[in-house]
Amino acid sequence: MTEWLKNYPKESVVIKAYEFAREAHKDEKRANNDPYIIHCLKVAETVHNWHLDESSIAAALLHDVVEDTSFTLKEIGKKFGQEIAFLVDGLTKLETIKYPGEETNIENLRKLIVSFSKDLRVIIIKLADREHNMQTLQYLMPNRQRKIAWETSEIYAPLAYRLGMQQLAGELEDLAMPYLYPEEYKWLIDNVTELYEERHNYAERVKPEILKILSENNIKPLQIDSRAKHYASLYKKLLRYDMQLNKIYDLIALRIIVKSIEECYTVLGIIHKYWQPLLGRIKDYIARPKINGYRSLHTTVFCIDNKITEFQIRTMEMHEEAEMGIAAHWAYQQIKSSERHSRNWLGVKSRRELLWVEQLRNWQKTLSNKSDYLESLRGDFFKERIFVITPQNDVIDLPAGSTPIDFAYQIHSEIGDECVGAKINNKIVPLDYELHSGDLVEITTQHGKKPSADWLKFIKTALAKKRIKNFVRTHEKRLSKKAEPANLEFKIICEDRQGYLKEITEVFEKLKININYLNSQTDPRHKFTNVTVKCETSPNLKLEKIILKLKKVPGTAEINYKLNR
Repeated sequence: MTEWLKNYPKESVVIKAYEFAREAHKDEKRANNDPYIIHCLKVAETVHNWHLDESSIAAALLHDVVEDTSFTLKEIGKKFGQEIAFLVDGLTKLETIKYPGEETNIENLRKLIVSFSKDLRVIIIKLADREHNMQTLQYLMPNRQRKIAWETSEIYAPLAYRLGMQQLAGELEDLAMPYLYPEEYKWLIDNVTELYEERHNYAERVKPEILKILSENNIKPLQIDSRAKHYASLYKKLLRYDMQLNKIYDLIALRIIVKSIEECYTVLGIIHKYWQPLLGRIKDYIARPKINGYRSLHTTVFCIDNKITEFQIRTMEMHEEAEMGIAAHWAYQQIKSSERHSRNWLGVKSRRELLWVEQLRNWQKTLSNKSDYLESLRGDFFKERIFVITPQNDVIDLPAGSTPIDFAYQIHSEIGDECVGAKINNKIVPLDYELHSGDLVEITTQHGKKPSADWLKFIKTALAKKRIKNFVRTHEKRLSKKAEPANLEFKIICEDRQGYLKEITEVFEKLKININYLNSQTDPRHKFTNVTVKCETSPNLKLEKIILKLKKVPGTAEINYKLNR
């Protein structure tokens, strides 16, 4: 029996599941000729090491029984209970998400999403399964290797990252890279291995020095170690820096684990006292965690021999969450709570950082087109995310590169449709402005306004694209065949005062005139503002009436206009 299994008594569900799986798979072999049960044991061991409950470990042992043997899900439920049967069912038939060039079996992807949105243990066990499959990928045929590597890189690694399992996400990407980008991987190995060793030796020199400094300031860290950047992550970063390795400061980062949040900030201050920090490289992920819940303090300093060195400072709980993500969080909740796993998992799912799981479940029901579904899934949910803030201090989660239009549709479809302008951090910006984490976003709307087909050129989210495409299809098909209709363009010079823009839009709204474009630029002295308004024309439009109304808005100094055709 495998060593880790000895932690469980013979009557436990884990041992019973092991014995059942061993018998069920007794005649099966893996591609490397290993007995199949070894794979089941490796997956279950990973789940055990992530501190999940016995039901999860049992499901990991049984995860391929229904798929690969004559036993049915009903038999699993009868012998091990409905909870374990549900987990096994969620893990069954999830091996056929195809990569470009093959027909995509989206229904299996939908099944995965529905399963893990009900119980996150499904995806955590699935990730353990994928990790071992990637570790033994060399035994498969080349076309199968590339298919599984693509699937891992595009679906499972980003999922692991979104669940806070950063170490696993990096490992999965590293395992996939030689099969997807063999030339780039070889270049990295040839050029970085020696540099890694040099940086590692330097980190070993710094460790006793930082330990001495902290001791002199009455700080006793729980541990200090070094972390090498993953190859795939390093390559992505090198692409942004013209492949110049000397511009990568976090090739090896020193990690300091302390007892409390207070000590995290104390250590940060001590490091800055001894070594000068690099401007713009101090990141507080404790006060403002990443989208996946990651918490830590990062700083880059001119360290021993004036070498640029990155430090990461965190508590042990933060460290375990960074390594194991939501699995570690759940383990902490289990320790703190007298109630058992299923209720705790509901508690985990309610965390703000994981609202995207429920959002993903609801959103996937709305997209029926298979290619749109997979592309939107990869773009909207599995890539880098940002946090932006509403005027009511609600936090909105969007994909990186999103615009005010994407934000507006995320709030409500009508706000998206009627959007005519936006303010970011109290400053007027164009609608194609790229949002950043921490931005305070305020949308200006006009009642009756309709979405513009031009928005499709810069918006990012599937929700916004779907809404606008539907509108264009049903109401504005003529836009693809005809030139844009004539419009009136007003140039207004006014005093720079708060609320002016809103009063301008109210003038057009009361006259039932749709605004197509609205922009504002303030001179450097903040005395005057130039406002540009483009609106629809019609035979009944009274130009004199518009100008008269605009002149009555307090602060208006000058109005010019022209007809654009």
